[in-house]
Amino acid sequence: MAGPSDWNKKIIAQFRANGGKNVAMFGDRLLLLTTKGAKSGRERVNPLAYTRDRDRIVIVASKAGAPTNPDWFHNLVANPVTTIELGSDKLTVRATEAKGAERDRLYAAHAAVLPQFKDYETKTSRKIPVVVLEPLAG
Repeated sequence: MAGPSDWNKKIIAQFRANGGKNVAMFGDRLLLLTTKGAKSGRERVNPLAYTRDRDRIVIVASKAGAPTNPDWFHNLVANPVTTIELGSDKLTVRATEAKGAERDRLYAAHAAVLPQFKDYETKTSRKIPVVVLEPLAG
């Protein structure tokens, strides 16, 4: 893929114009994740729905239930310290994949707030990764 889709570009522009508020179908549950390409080293920005678990931010590598993980997930595994835009704030975070019971708890909580994620899980045989983003001091 040469770059973000037109849909992603529109969402990113709307997010930045509105300070992360009232963005398309996501309302105030959208962040912008910047990743560094695992192979290319190029920065990429992806709009992602999120939820919170106390002071941690939770994102899900659902790819709408596709059979493969999204590229941003592979980039985040290779380069776990990155930045997000959350509202009008830009934060440096460390990404960690949740495993086992914690993954299942976080996925269920995410799907309770964003019900379309329940459907995504039924569309694929893969275990959809859950990623926890923890802000770094500084």
